[in-house]
Amino acid sequence: MRYVWSVFLLVIVLLVGRAVWVRLPHPAPVRDAVAASPTPARPTAYTPAATEPAVGKLPLNSASPSPLHPSSGLRAAAPSSKADSIVAFALRQLGTPYLYAGATPSIGFDCSGFIMYVFARYSVPTPHSTAMLIDAGRPVPRASARPGDIVVFTGTAATSTTPGHAGIIISNAGEPIRFVHSSSARRESGVKISQVEGSGYEQRFMQVRRVL
Repeated sequence: MRYVWSVFLLVIVLLVGRAVWVRLPHPAPVRDAVAASPTPARPTAYTPAATEPAVGKLPLNSASPSPLHPSSGLRAAAPSSKADSIVAFALRQLGTPYLYAGATPSIGFDCSGFIMYVFARYSVPTPHSTAMLIDAGRPVPRASARPGDIVVFTGTAATSTTPGHAGIIISNAGEPIRFVHSSSARRESGVKISQVEGSGYEQRFMQVRRVL
């Protein structure tokens, strides 16, 4: 009988102890704690806006500054037409010496030889004769002179009325006419840039001819 009561009391103690244990707070398992913790957001990679240029690159519609021609002081633009190309090529001959009847940069140019050499580079025939240049192409009004046109002057004699000199215009329409030419002047001879207005070429001006 005593054994039965001992077993009965043990069962009562176990049941009471379990009830108390269930009511007590218990820490969640480690894996549950990890699962319940908020997952840190991953930083998203920076994506440049569509309007931002890529590093080290210019937008497609931006233009790089054009270098200044060391001898002319003119800002050389990227050629966009045959006339632009002719002017750019003519300016590359700056400093070439003057030589009567010369037509190559290796030995020198006279004025018509310079024009013939430059235009021949772009398959535009011009005569090696200033007297014939006055009839080359077609005449255009002086105010409409544009890059790539040929300007013709009389000779240096005060009484001259016939063609004696010529050059290639590099200025835009409406601007004072500037031209590149091979000059025989004692002072600063050779291929150089001059202006019509305000110079002796004003009195010697004859025509502007367009061969392009």
